[in-house]
Amino acid sequence: MASRKEGTGSATTSSSSTTGAAGKGKGKGGSGDSAVKQVQIDGLVVLKIIKHYQEEGQGTEVVQGVLLGLVVEDRLEITNCFPFPQHTEDDADFDEVQYQMEMMRSLRHVNIDHLHVGWYQSTYYGSFVTRALLDSQFSYQHAIEESVVLIYDPIKTAQGSLSLKAYRLTPKLMEVCKEKDFSPEALKKGSITFEHMFEEVPIVIKNSHLINVLMWELEKKSAVADKHELLSLASSNHLGKNLQLLMDRVDEMSQDIVKYNTYMRNTSKQQQQKHQYQQRRQQENMQRQSRGEPPLPEEDLSKLFKPLQPPARMESLLIAGQINTYCQNIKEFTAQNLGKLFMAQALQEYNN
Repeated sequence: MASRKEGTGSATTSSSSTTGAAGKGKGKGGSGDSAVKQVQIDGLVVLKIIKHYQEEGQGTEVVQGVLLGLVVEDRLEITNCFPFPQHTEDDADFDEVQYQMEMMRSLRHVNIDHLHVGWYQSTYYGSFVTRALLDSQFSYQHAIEESVVLIYDPIKTAQGSLSLKAYRLTPKLMEVCKEKDFSPEALKKGSITFEHMFEEVPIVIKNSHLINVLMWELEKKSAVADKHELLSLASSNHLGKNLQLLMDRVDEMSQDIVKYNTYMRNTSKQQQQKHQYQQRRQQENMQRQSRGEPPLPEEDLSKLFKPLQPPARMESLLIAGQINTYCQNIKEFTAQNLGKLFMAQALQEYNN
């Protein structure tokens, strides 16, 4: 298990589209295509995740927890969850793995689904593409092939649209992570790009008919004024914050590109020095041969010119993936605002 340091008569109420490949097949540790084509979540689980963040999440502080459920053919059903408790550095004796085992044992005693099927995490303005998340999801997915990570965005949810997405590592990235070789050559051989790191699995939220009736009754009783807030043309700081985070990641990417260019220049310079050394040796041996002297003994060039260590490319891929996430968030936000502007323009022209 990874450390967090990182029924019948049901109706569909919400779903999200997939942006990654999701196929069939099963293989140990994620070999082959994805074994999960859809994630079905009980409405109670969604409410528990939201409640967990509202109680313990503060600003950039993320909350995490365990997902429980079962696998039915190619569908992962998440029926329950429980949070990781917040603890400080003073709680050195706290064992997260033991805590998870005790929680699942207690749930099994009361006949509740207790099979471990993944974990969830909140995010701050979509900032979840990190090395910690990749390492944790690899540990989960290597041990439990069908496991997923649910990413809950409370800030986007506060804008009026539930933001809950399920991700898995792609089979190609799983193979690279198992080899623990993140060199440029290994990533190029595995055809790993920032678009082929995570795959999004479609989500369907399931509720019983009784809950759907209750939601319908609550919707009828909701205040009419609240519905018109979605038509407000005022732009919140959501767009500005996403742009600021995007610029920060672009700066990090620029610094990483400078490091890589420096490595390439140093490598080219070393190759030139090695070629010049070989030419000098060859000329000297020709002169010695003309004088009837034995040639100089061959030397190991790898000792004279030690190979330069290439910079790790995984961090660059993660930064690029995070930049892509910010761009998608900005695209969605601006599309909504543009829609409001066109609608407001049409209403104004109609009134005039």
